[in-house]
Amino acid sequence: MRWEELTGDLFPEAVQKAEGVCLLPLSCIERHAHHMPLGTDMLIGREVVNRIAALEPAIVFPDFIFTQVLEARHYPGCIGIDADLTIRLLENTCSEIARNGLKKIVIVNAHGGNDYLMHYFAQIQLATPRDYVVYVVQPDFSAEDEAAVKAQWDTPVDGHAGEKETSAILVIRPDLVRHEALSADKEGYPLERLKHLRDLNIDVGIWWFADHPSHYCGDGTPATKDKGELWLSARARAFAKAVRAIKDDTETKRLQDEFFGMVNQS
Repeated sequence: MRWEELTGDLFPEAVQKAEGVCLLPLSCIERHAHHMPLGTDMLIGREVVNRIAALEPAIVFPDFIFTQVLEARHYPGCIGIDADLTIRLLENTCSEIARNGLKKIVIVNAHGGNDYLMHYFAQIQLATPRDYVVYVVQPDFSAEDEAAVKAQWDTPVDGHAGEKETSAILVIRPDLVRHEALSADKEGYPLERLKHLRDLNIDVGIWWFADHPSHYCGDGTPATKDKGELWLSARARAFAKAVRAIKDDTETKRLQDEFFGMVNQS
């Protein structure tokens, strides 16, 4: 059930059917090599949450693209807003989702640059009392799906506009993949310009630019629609299982309330 497609009259009934769960897809608008659209993460995120909701009923929030993508601002088309505004937008969005009766908010991330952001966002839920819970979900595939998905990839390096994402877009919007711009010249392989630090687990903000200045990680040439379908379906099944567990969860909210009760007494 997509939020924007419901009428106001039908929304309360949809909340009940969703058992109070809202899927919040985080993505961004950024360069994806030479052959992929700027909205690759948005399109994949939208597809995944739609598939999840088809397996485990939930209300799907509209595309949330205003996330952490400052590392892509050196290329045209990127939308990289200020960090403090990103947090404020997420906070306000979750508050509005909860005000509409959806007290379990499930973050479904479709952009690698959000990995730190979403966990930090989950942690700062403890800053002030609230009547809802934010869940960050990164589920493992089933053993069967993991084996099948792993076996289908041909490239040793992947992560951004490579075989995986290109295969997914071939399922979702094949008309947006520029096949003529694909090449197998290893442009997407890491340059390792900070290898002396990365090998010691030393992290710096410029690490992505150091390895992938053209915003290409991997090789999209072996991508196929069948590979994309298998990967998207496996992701949806893994997330749906997690959503079912979240629907059954009563302990997180109880503990959250207990925590704030103790904070207010101190």
